[in-house]
Amino acid sequence: MSKSTVRGKGETVSQTAEVKRSSQGAPLEGKAAIVTGGGRGMGRSMVLGLARAGAKVIATAARERQELDRVVAEAPRDAVVPMIADVTNVQDCAALVAETLQRFGKLDVLVNNAGRGMKYVSEDFITEPTRFWETDPETWRLIIDTNVNGPFLMARAAVPSMISAGWGRIINHSVNFLTMQRRGFSPYGPSKAALESETQIWAQELAGTGVTVNAILPGGATLTGMIPESYPEAARKQLLDPDIVVAPLLYLASEASDGITGKRFDSSKWNADLPVEEAGLLCARDAGVYQFEREATQKG
Repeated sequence: MSKSTVRGKGETVSQTAEVKRSSQGAPLEGKAAIVTGGGRGMGRSMVLGLARAGAKVIATAARERQELDRVVAEAPRDAVVPMIADVTNVQDCAALVAETLQRFGKLDVLVNNAGRGMKYVSEDFITEPTRFWETDPETWRLIIDTNVNGPFLMARAAVPSMISAGWGRIINHSVNFLTMQRRGFSPYGPSKAALESETQIWAQELAGTGVTVNAILPGGATLTGMIPESYPEAARKQLLDPDIVVAPLLYLASEASDGITGKRFDSSKWNADLPVEEAGLLCARDAGVYQFEREATQKG
């Protein structure tokens, strides 16, 4: 294990209600999960959502232990274990899974949320987009390594125990198709297109094992640390609340989604007034960039 490895110790009313109902029923009681990048933004929301639904959660961050400690303080007692780990490090990923298996005896759910956005390229990426040839190569590598290789390394470490158990969930954090091809969003957009491709391929390769692979996205720009200070005020008011991803996440992490794999779930289309199985189907589409081509053709 490297020196930096594991050291343990605008939402809508309907979606908020769904989270509360799920929390009261503890539908994930007995489940064990890992959420990478769990100290802030949507990662924080997902950690708390899983924990309040009854799961035991390992929440990771690459550096900021204080952020994780604040999440632990908000979660039900003893539900969240904070760990520092780098998803781009093979040894760290293996150690995270080993620690989860040692603590909880299993690993049911892996949420690949850790990621690096366009703020690493430029603080003003919205108002003054950086062209790809102006991007520092080391920054390019850092974003690709975190957003593409990180999920691979985590899934690679997690899958063997899931296959042995005959049940498991890999949930990858994706974005809208337009973000994947937006001017000035390189390499973030391409990294998420690659992650969707990974989602589709892994789902096929795990078919019949009981382990499913899906992608989840908020459905629009979300109020997280990836939003720059220069973001227009009028547009800022339209940002989604990070909690928007929680209800679809709880569905994907449960037996209710058995057999659902290779899909992308748009959280903004979740309808909490429906039974979870129906709500899930309503916001699901095939994962992979070919789906974007299909939708574009249909609109044309």
